Amino acid sequence: MAREVSAFYERHPYPPPVDDLEPYRKSWNDERRRADAHLFWPRAPYRDDRTILVVGCGTSQAARHALRWPRAKVLGIDVSSTSIESTERLKRRHGLGNLELLQLPVERAGELGRSFEHIVCTGVLHHLPDPDAGLRALHGVMAPDGAMHLMVYAPYGRAGVYLLQDYCRRLGIGATPQEIKALAQSMQALPPDHPLMPVLRNAPDFGDPAALADALLHPCDRAYSVPQLLQFIEAGGFRFGRWIEQAAYLPQCGVLASVPHHPLLARLAAPEQFAAVELFRGSMIRHSAVVYRDDRPHHAPIDFKGDEWLDYVPIRVPDTIMVQERLPPGAAAVLINRHHTYTDLYLPINSYQKELVDSIDGKKSIGEMVSGNSLRNVARVLFEGLWWYDQVVFDGSRARSGRTA
Repeated sequence: MAREVSAFYERHPYPPPVDDLEPYRKSWNDERRRADAHLFWPRAPYRDDRTILVVGCGTSQAARHALRWPRAKVLGIDVSSTSIESTERLKRRHGLGNLELLQLPVERAGELGRSFEHIVCTGVLHHLPDPDAGLRALHGVMAPDGAMHLMVYAPYGRAGVYLLQDYCRRLGIGATPQEIKALAQSMQALPPDHPLMPVLRNAPDFGDPAALADALLHPCDRAYSVPQLLQFIEAGGFRFGRWIEQAAYLPQCGVLASVPHHPLLARLAAPEQFAAVELFRGSMIRHSAVVYRDDRPHHAPIDFKGDEWLDYVPIRVPDTIMVQERLPPGAAAVLINRHHTYTDLYLPINSYQKELVDSIDGKKSIGEMVSGNSLRNVARVLFEGLWWYDQVVFDGSRARSGRTA
C-alpha cells in the first residue's frame, strides 16, 4: 500500500504545481508572522528563526513556509520525487537558501537524526497505511518544546466523498487521464441533493484532475471524528493544544450559544463539547489542531479565570474584518473571521468594545488598554470573546503568574 500511495503521487502530484509564489511572499509580513507564532506558542517570546519540518510537503508547501519564515531553517520531505522536483524549481526561482528537500516517507523521519521546533503535517497521516506509525515517528523528531500543526480529514462532512470513492471502486475506475475525464463528466449528472454537492460547491479545485484524483481515487484514505482524533493524538505521545480555528468547536460561539441545549453542552468537559458540536454541525470536512509532546514542559493555558489576562498582549488574527453596515440592534460593529465556513460565527460589539478593538496595536497589554477597575469585567468579556471567535491570539510571555489586580 505504501508503494501504491507513492506511485499515485508520482502520477498525480498534489496540489497542482505552481510556477510563482511571489504573491504569497508579499502576503506575509512581521505582523502576520507574529500572529502565527503566538497561535502555536502563546507563552513564549516571539521568534522567527525556528527549525521547521514540513511533512508530505507536496509541490509547494515547504517552499511556502520557507518564504513565510525567511530566517527559519525549513526541511520538506515527501514520498514523491515529482513533488520534490516541483518544490526544487520553486526553491531555485525564489532563491530559498533556507530550504532543504529530501525524498523520504514520514514513517522514516527518525532517519533524519534531527529535531524540529515546528512540524507541519497537514493532509498526510490519513493517507498512510499505518497512521499511528507516522505520528510516532514525528514524536521522535519534535523538540521537547516544539509544536505541530496537524490536519486530518473529518468523516461527516466528507460522507459524499466516501460514497463516490466506493462508487469508483465498484466500477473499477482507475486514475488514468481518460478515466478522470469520464468521472468528471459523470459527476455533472449527480442529483442536486447528493451529499457530495456541498463539497463541490465549496471546493473549486475539484475541477483540477489532480484534485479530483486525490479526493475520489486515492488508494488510501481515512477520516477521524473528534473522539478518534483526540485518541489518535494521545496514542502517538502528544497532547491536544487547541484547534487552529476554534470557534466552530465551541458551544459558546454562534448559534449554539442560544439553543435550549446550551446548558447541557456547557456542563460537558471540553473534549465532549468538541465531539458534540461536531455532531451538531455535521459538515466539518477536516480537523486542524495544534498539538504538543505529552512530555512537554507544562505551560498554563490561555484563560481568563484570574487576573493574569491583564498582562496578555492581544494580536489581531490576519483575515479578520470589522463590518459596520446592516448591524444587529445595539451593535456598533460585527467582527468576522473570513476563514470561518459557518455563517453564524460572528461577534457583535458595542461602541465601547469597538474602541478597545480599535486600540489593539500588538504592543499594549490588555491592562494598559483598560483604564479603571470598573471597566475590567467589560474588557474580560470582550477579549475572551475575541479569543473564542478567532479574532485575536495573545502574547502571554509577559504574563505574571499570580498577578493581582
